[in-house]
Amino acid sequence: MEGETFLWLIRHAPVDGVKGTIHAADAPADLRDRAQLEALRQRLPRHAASYASPARRTVDTARALGLEPEQVSEFREQDFGDWTGHRHDELAAAGGAAYAQFWDDPAGGRPPGGESFADQVARVRLGLSRIAAGPATLVVHSGTIRAALCIALDLTPQAALRFVIEPLSLTRIDRLAADWRVVSVNQRIS
Repeated sequence: MEGETFLWLIRHAPVDGVKGTIHAADAPADLRDRAQLEALRQRLPRHAASYASPARRTVDTARALGLEPEQVSEFREQDFGDWTGHRHDELAAAGGAAYAQFWDDPAGGRPPGGESFADQVARVRLGLSRIAAGPATLVVHSGTIRAALCIALDLTPQAALRFVIEPLSLTRIDRLAADWRVVSVNQRIS
């Protein structure tokens, strides 16, 4: 890809649902924090390409920011397969060996019927390679942003899981001619 690409990665608004749940793609966003959304909107570049995961919460957050994003399937959250729709405390209490084993290697482990974080990194790499030079906003998930940071910093997937990415936070990275530059991570705009 020729030219430099300047990426504004925004984690979607909090999910309007039960905390601790592995939410499905159709889970809605809680968009009541209008002041936070407006402050974030003011920091985004004008006339930038706009992308989002196809999940409802990312698309709704993007629209609340005044964007009409192209939906990119490579930017969806990690697929937790059979665990989607369940709460973490329920899965842990059930005592299943698969859940305990997953947490022994959360970067490489695959939930039943799902994908690993390492799989997500490979998928996000493909999505990022398709973004043309210039400014772009991506309204995505915490896992997608961690995956982008994994790529930009040439980290192991395990190391990239150490990043905290809060709802409605801004992470800025640039794809330069020969390398990447990290401008900011998990920035709360107020």
